[in-house]
This record gives sequence, structure tokens and C-alpha cells, in this order.
Amino acid sequence: MSRIHQQLKQRRKALGLKQEDMLMRVGMSRQQYQRLESRGNPRLDTLELVAKGLKMEVMLIPQEKLRDVQAALEGKKSLTGRISSNARGSVTKPSPEDDPWGDLLEDDND
Repeated sequence: MSRIHQQLKQRRKALGLKQEDMLMRVGMSRQQYQRLESRGNPRLDTLELVAKGLKMEVMLIPQEKLRDVQAALEGKKSLTGRISSNARGSVTKPSPEDDPWGDLLEDDND
């Protein structure tokens, strides 16, 4: 079973949903959803629809950021990357270790 199939099944169960419930959530019959969860190879639009029904997002993650994202999802690391100020009011920018998305969100207008 691929990781996507496992994630869909785990999320559905975590939400307390049955395969039959997907009909009301995304308009997919139990049989269609069962195929998707067990061995299907969904089109991107189908995957996005199912993800939305399971309150998930489909996302492409750069390989060099994958460990940071996995750590954040496991609660081991924060991805907020917010600029903070210290007691004296000085603004400090997070380090690359604290803000793995920093280089992705910066403008490339140099």
C-alpha cells in the first residue's frame, strides 16, 4: 500500500468515518472509495477532492525540506518562521533551522 493510501485510510479512521461516509462528503460511492484506499491510482483532481473531504491538503514538498516538514508534523519542530522581537524591541529573524520555509517564501527579485 502506498503512503498516500495509508494516509487517506488513517485520516478517515481518525475522523471516525466509514468508507460509506465518503458519498456524502465527496460524492464517491463506498466501492469507488474502497478501490482508491486499497489500490487505486487517483487522478490529481480526485485526490484533491478526497483530501478536502478528509480536511487535508495535497502538497508538493521539496525533498530538501521533507525532514523538516515531517518533524513539524510529528510536533518535533515549529514551521512558523515568524519574526519575533526581544525584550528590548529588537527584531530578530529566525535561523534557517527554525524557519525551513524561509528561502521558499523570499522574493527572487534580485
